[in-house]
Amino acid sequence: MSSAASDSPRSSLRPLKRHITAHDASGKGIFSDKVPSEAHVRQSTGGAMEFSLMYTNKHDPLRLADDADVEAYASYLKTPPALTIPGGTVCRTVDFAPGYTSPMHRTVSLDFGVVLEGEVELQLDSGETRLLKRGDVSVQRGTNHAWRNTSKDQWCRMLYVLQAAESVTLAGTALDEDEGGID
Repeated sequence: MSSAASDSPRSSLRPLKRHITAHDASGKGIFSDKVPSEAHVRQSTGGAMEFSLMYTNKHDPLRLADDADVEAYASYLKTPPALTIPGGTVCRTVDFAPGYTSPMHRTVSLDFGVVLEGEVELQLDSGETRLLKRGDVSVQRGTNHAWRNTSKDQWCRMLYVLQAAESVTLAGTALDEDEGGID
């Protein structure tokens, strides 16, 4: 997923912040200042989608000792990962422009997609569709799919958590990842 960064998002939705916790020397919870709280926005597909990388990890189980996970996440802010991280987890938000349909794509991961703002239609390569409204959750299990913002004038925001998985195998054939041109 390579794309030029933008300091001024086109989305009409409010900018997001992330609040990462840590520990002080005594073991009490504090808020980390190792990465800025403002979510960095990357535009993709001609500005019709905006990605904010909220958090990542590249290990299972996750390594929290000495803030190793925060350091790894900070490196992904400089060089964003593909849609997924092999052996890891990605948490991101995506804003979709009014009327926009994403490319059909498949990730080798278990994806939880939560509608935060607006409504979005989940389209499967079989032709089946479902309309998801605010608060609805989709559980993607390696299927080929696309997202369509059904509004003609409002942006839609989704929160995704993608956990790396083994490829889905049907009759001995693996269904590999296909990012469908999403950059």
